[in-house]
Amino acid sequence: MHNKEATARIKINKLLEAAGWRFFAEGSKPANIQLEPKVAITTTELNAFGENYELVQKGFIDFLLLNDKGFPVLVLEAKAEEKHPLVGKEQARRYARSQNCRFVILSNGNLHYFWNLEQGNPYIITSFPTPDSLDHYQKISSNPQHIVDEQVGNDYIALTQRPTYAVEAGWQNIAERPLYIQANKLRFLRSYQLNAIVALQQAVKEGKDRFLFEMATGTGKTLVAAALIKLFIKTSNARRVLFLVDRLELEDQAAKAFKAYLVNDYKTVIYKENRDDWHRAEIVVSTVQSFLFNNKYQRLFSPTDFDLVISDEAHRSIGGNARAVFDYFIGYKLGLTATPRDYLKRFEGTKSEAKDPRETERRLLLDTYRTFGCEHSQPTYRYSLLDGVKDGYLINPIVVDARSSITTALLSAQGFTATFTDDDGENSDEVFRQRQFEKRFFSPQTNQLFCKVFLENALRDPISGEIGKSIIFAVSQHHALKLTEILNQMADRMFPGKYQSDFAVQVTSQIPEAQQFTINFTNNNLLGSAHFLETYRTSKARICVTVGMMTTGYDCPDIINVGLFRPIFSPTDFIQIKGRGTRLHDFREQLFDEALKSEIKEPRKVAFKLFDFFANCEYFEEEFDYDQVLKLPKTSSSSDDDTDDGGGGHQRTRNIYEHTGDDILATIKEERIGIEGMKIDRMFFERFEDAVRENDFIAASVEAGQWDRVIDYVNREVFEKPHDYYTLDKLRKAAAVDRRLTLREILEKIFGLIPRFKSKDELLEEEFAKFVADCKPDEAEAIAAIKHFFKAYATNDHVRLIINNKRYTELATSSVFSISDLRAVPEKYRLLIPEYIKDYVSLNQFAA
Repeated sequence: MHNKEATARIKINKLLEAAGWRFFAEGSKPANIQLEPKVAITTTELNAFGENYELVQKGFIDFLLLNDKGFPVLVLEAKAEEKHPLVGKEQARRYARSQNCRFVILSNGNLHYFWNLEQGNPYIITSFPTPDSLDHYQKISSNPQHIVDEQVGNDYIALTQRPTYAVEAGWQNIAERPLYIQANKLRFLRSYQLNAIVALQQAVKEGKDRFLFEMATGTGKTLVAAALIKLFIKTSNARRVLFLVDRLELEDQAAKAFKAYLVNDYKTVIYKENRDDWHRAEIVVSTVQSFLFNNKYQRLFSPTDFDLVISDEAHRSIGGNARAVFDYFIGYKLGLTATPRDYLKRFEGTKSEAKDPRETERRLLLDTYRTFGCEHSQPTYRYSLLDGVKDGYLINPIVVDARSSITTALLSAQGFTATFTDDDGENSDEVFRQRQFEKRFFSPQTNQLFCKVFLENALRDPISGEIGKSIIFAVSQHHALKLTEILNQMADRMFPGKYQSDFAVQVTSQIPEAQQFTINFTNNNLLGSAHFLETYRTSKARICVTVGMMTTGYDCPDIINVGLFRPIFSPTDFIQIKGRGTRLHDFREQLFDEALKSEIKEPRKVAFKLFDFFANCEYFEEEFDYDQVLKLPKTSSSSDDDTDDGGGGHQRTRNIYEHTGDDILATIKEERIGIEGMKIDRMFFERFEDAVRENDFIAASVEAGQWDRVIDYVNREVFEKPHDYYTLDKLRKAAAVDRRLTLREILEKIFGLIPRFKSKDELLEEEFAKFVADCKPDEAEAIAAIKHFFKAYATNDHVRLIINNKRYTELATSSVFSISDLRAVPEKYRLLIPEYIKDYVSLNQFAA
């Protein structure tokens, strides 16, 4: 035996023993490893080996592993260290088939592959499966076709009867209600959630075993996960599922959800609470950190222990050491996230690739789409915030843009100039900008002003009337401490004797039991509950002040105020933070006084306020470059929640400045975000732009001016396909124009043939200018009235119907065009304008 092969076998021996396999009998337990048993090879198999194998009628299996009944279960093919394990793939397959083995391990002592011959390709493993784990794994009669064939309806994980109050309210189809049915823990899958499951079934049909759901915050990713868990277990494609999260509060949140959704089907455990009997559960929920601690995932688990691994907030769970846990287990992988990270977008061909060839590999490892087997930045299924708002399942914020005299200067191109005396006694000027706030630039009065504006303008709880539950995001832990102190002082003045410093709570990593605080805040018992109204369950603490702990995945639907007390430059962070308020909620669910329920005028959450003190919304609307190559994260081990870059003291030292003067409110304005959403939410349109620009047929046809071919091709080959499900209606929404765009207009904008989309009023002005040029009205004093009539007739169906049928008296109730407006129009134009518009103006372009 060659030295390198012998070395490989020594390493393999140790790995087998570490996994619990026995070369020799131990007491009553017989040996379960056979070394080099001779096996017969058929002529057909012999010919299939080709020239690379010895032409012999007998072969030798390197290691044959047996189950507890002494039957062969796995063939282990060993290669010398300098050989790649996969060179023995076909040889091992034939050995395995000769022994009726379903499993193969290919190893050179350093690199190992596990291969389930009935499913997929060899999969890299870092340790060998244990006998018990492999025995359980063998009992799963995996057949992907069963996943594809399973019928999933909206009641897949729910009882089918409707609750009494749903019948009384006249709801015919509870699956289409904007809010979940809460009574008796019923949950019904919504149409878009069913579409997600269908998309996964289609991916399985195509032979895929990795999937990514890109779904907006608040759209029920955990509910979809529960349905998929049932799908995999029911079809015998999984016997045990691992649901990985990266925060303690998400662990508790997910476990409660699965117990509610699947209480009659499967047992759910949180690993840290069930370390001894987790293997008797079908669903194991754990934080990534728990599995990583002391390499627990390798020491205590086998690669075959879980058949489906679901990664919640997948954009975070594949970074750093966390990815090792995710990759360790064999089986199907599903990622859930609202904000996948596309590290390969526009990266190819950049100079950075040439500077550091390792960067490409690192980007591949961190890219959310590629990790979950989704090429071209297309997830298995996508459901955006705009989709959720349009369908009535989510809400957009009311943005409160408030700027003080100091923050206005910090945000300006010139910055805030501070003059102070340096250590040598010389006067010195330094310019500070928004990034330095609470890091090198400190202003106690600005923080006081922020808190005052927040409390004076925050939405109130519709039941108790107190400040609504809120989350405030600070720059650093020290900044969070200061804001919490200020808020509690102000609350004591506003509500004397009501809170005793329990109004605001700092929730950062340096606070003991901070993770439990987030759970209690969701459950409405943070520092107590029912403070204003005994029959109403709401948290006594009204505001959590955090840095990064309550961003990703935190589910607290009764949040109605979110405060950005810091500048934000990451679109992922901005979307996640904004998402804390987008869920719908009915506050009557927390009220136990039935008589009072009927008296509440506005019991449902229809909006939330997003307080923006650093023009973050403006930055992502007007300044942020969405085409830039995403920067790789720093390799620092520090947590985003531990950010505290300065500010430990209040004394002015070199490069640190504390502004001791006053600060006043410079501007404040509120803007309700409509169904069109923010630009950061409309990136769906930009993905469509990329798709059509990169299509050679479309580009060539547009250049040739063959619009009929282009329109036909896009309708047939681009629209309503899997992944993005592009439709003209979705593109119109994403473009956020106040009229109905044509597909040609959209394509003309994408290929630079028009600079922008014109608004409805701009098109009306153009059409009226053509009318004036053609008809040359000489009644100068009546031009304004004529134009008003022209626009009203062109854009309003009701006005057009009245004019066409000459039912002029009905204009008395019209808020768009009145009888007096009609009287101001010279009589000949009352006939001329309708005829002109019918002949020369396309009314479709003005439709909303």
